[in-house]
Amino acid sequence: MTNLHYITPGGAARLRQELDELVKVERPRVVDQVADAAAMGDRSENAEYIYGKRRLREIDRRVRFLGQRLDTAIVVAPPEQKRKDRVYFGAVVDLEDSQGQTKTWQLVGQDEVDAQTGQISYVSPLGAALLGKLLDDEVKVQTPGGVRVYTIIDIR
Repeated sequence: MTNLHYITPGGAARLRQELDELVKVERPRVVDQVADAAAMGDRSENAEYIYGKRRLREIDRRVRFLGQRLDTAIVVAPPEQKRKDRVYFGAVVDLEDSQGQTKTWQLVGQDEVDAQTGQISYVSPLGAALLGKLLDDEVKVQTPGGVRVYTIIDIR
């Protein structure tokens, strides 16, 4: 059975864009470079040829990975969520910790995580703890530094 996974429409679009870039731009460019390097003669000591072949294998591996991820992805559009009073996949959640500091997180798929921009996976410890919670609920999360307690102050 395949591993189905959730992704936002924006995340799916970024994966498709990367796939198109690799297939239509990067791979043809590297193929041309390898062909030019092969035309120079002895391939066994030709660094450009060896590097080019290695780069082609990397591109092909990434193309296969992206194709598989997109084939098994379930695109979930946050505006289509019926329960706006609960934390759901794609929701943006404002949390307040015990020191009164606030942080904003969006629950996204595993392929679109970017903690610096506030995007965390829905299967991460914090993401999993938040799913299904209501406004003003307290959420306890085990972190390397110990248990952290957050209060949900906004869901959108």
